[in-house]
Amino acid sequence: MIGKTIGEEEDRRNQRKQTLIDEISDRLINGDMATKIQAAREIRSMIRNRNSAGKIRVKFAGAGAGVIQPLVLMLCSQHHDAREVSLLALLNLASRNDRNKEQIVTCGAIPPLVKLLKFQTTGNLRELATAAILTLSASPNNKQAIASSGAVPLLIQILSCGTIQGRVDAVTALHNLTATKEEPAIVLDSAAALPLINLLKECKKYSKFADKVTGLIRILSNTDEGRLAITKAEDGILTLVETVEDGSLVSTEHAVSVLLEMCTSSRSKYRELILNEGAIPGLLRLTVDGTHEARDKARLLLDLLRESTAEKRMSSLVVEKMVHEIAAQVEGSTVETAQILLQDMVQRSMKMR
Repeated sequence: MIGKTIGEEEDRRNQRKQTLIDEISDRLINGDMATKIQAAREIRSMIRNRNSAGKIRVKFAGAGAGVIQPLVLMLCSQHHDAREVSLLALLNLASRNDRNKEQIVTCGAIPPLVKLLKFQTTGNLRELATAAILTLSASPNNKQAIASSGAVPLLIQILSCGTIQGRVDAVTALHNLTATKEEPAIVLDSAAALPLINLLKECKKYSKFADKVTGLIRILSNTDEGRLAITKAEDGILTLVETVEDGSLVSTEHAVSVLLEMCTSSRSKYRELILNEGAIPGLLRLTVDGTHEARDKARLLLDLLRESTAEKRMSSLVVEKMVHEIAAQVEGSTVETAQILLQDMVQRSMKMR
């Protein structure tokens, strides 16, 4: 009997909840603008403040309620509050629900979001639109639509002039769009180099954010224009060298890839620039402590930095062997101190050239 009573009470709660969802949906679809705005606020509130938020997202987006299309239409309104509350409601509907993310794009949300990125230079609408692009870009099926929408150049602009949160969201959205093997791959304009370098300067080199920023810089380094823009940015190469020294496994791998790409593309142009920023110590550490890819690239880069046509080739395997031999022979020495000793030897050798 008690179990039956509890079950009946649960059924009544679910029925009341469904009735409320149906009422809010009806007001959103059929009401005047003031009514629609209030309904959008209630949608957001119900999702944010309920333990069963996941189920409520599904119910609001389902065939019976169908609130996504009217919310997308509100994005095109000239009424500021209508755009704001619809953005907030859509963000809550999209959170942790790929099906809703895809439905929002299918219903035509991308063009009005791009318009907000382009023309809303003040207030919070552009920041909310950036957050929406970020959220939607997390779904693999949405990436192509976003990549071809004209959003990428606008996200790059936000890297320079957006709010702090807007810049973080823009970086993450761009990272999401590049994290795919499917075409079309997005093209990053070289104009992104300066703001990305500046963001990397300001953040902790071992953070997840640094991982994303260095990943984007790595993409830029694949073109002549991108490499040149990185070097023209104030302390561009130095910032990458510092990331090699202090970054996470991911960010150091990206940073050494950029430096190697530079030196491989034009050793005569980039070798001295990289050497002058003191890259050797970090690269030596990376040959021991980095990921497999980072170790290999650090060795290759060390070869390129040390060699000249008149010099005898010293392979990176010999460098690593020297590090461990020094550590073994010097009493109380560690690999790290051996790397410092080897660095001093290399620097003295280079000064004698």
